[in-house]
Amino acid sequence: MGQCACATGMLQCSFGMAPSTFMVLPDKMILSENKPMANIMDNKPMVNIMPFGMCQSLANPTVAAATAAALGVLTPMPCIPMTTAPWAPGSPTVLVKNMPGLTNSCKLMCNWGGIIQFTNAGTTKIQMP
Repeated sequence: MGQCACATGMLQCSFGMAPSTFMVLPDKMILSENKPMANIMDNKPMVNIMPFGMCQSLANPTVAAATAAALGVLTPMPCIPMTTAPWAPGSPTVLVKNMPGLTNSCKLMCNWGGIIQFTNAGTTKIQMP
């Protein structure tokens, strides 16, 4: 069982150097503690997923280029999330706007290899199986 994920939840990326705030557009009209609840398709870079400070992944072309220019010394560059796949696994029993609801145990993969996960779901009241 996990908490539903809502707007203002806190995220962390395994290659990011800072936390980020999860954003959910108010189009769902399903609220928890007066915040829009999320589903697995709330994965859009710079809409739902904000930058995590600096990126340290060598799979990120800007980090790879800066590291090569620094003669192999890892050189973090500004994070621009690249999330194209939906969150996984999603709630098997709760739908939010006809898609599986998002829980605090879901993970999201960045194309640069980072694993994005919740450090705080943004709500405390609603539990999902």
